[in-house]
Amino acid sequence: EVKVVESGGGLVHPGGSLRLSCEASGFSNSVLSMNWFRQAPGKERELVARIFPVSGTTNYADSVKGRFTIPRGNGRNTAYLEMNNLKPEDTAMYICCARTTNASWGQGTQVTVSS
Repeated sequence: EVKVVESGGGLVHPGGSLRLSCEASGFSNSVLSMNWFRQAPGKERELVARIFPVSGTTNYADSVKGRFTIPRGNGRNTAYLEMNNLKPEDTAMYICCARTTNASWGQGTQVTVSS
């Protein structure tokens, strides 16, 4: 059974930090990329960051560059999202997606940035 499970969300003050985790399991094919999306109420889902585990290549949305990081070297099926200098506009459900030949989605973890 394919599973994608996120954790680490919560409530944080502006300027604070959080570390999200995503664990994927049960795949018959190799994971090609681990992707972090977010979706705020009334807004479209957007790709925040992703990593290609074999090469270590990472990509980030312009809105989070310099603040968010996906650490390398955690294997194909695990991805963290280190979020620093959080802003109220970062408030959203953060959803992990593991891509093989298909896309498998987690349920998400809520991040709320508020004073």
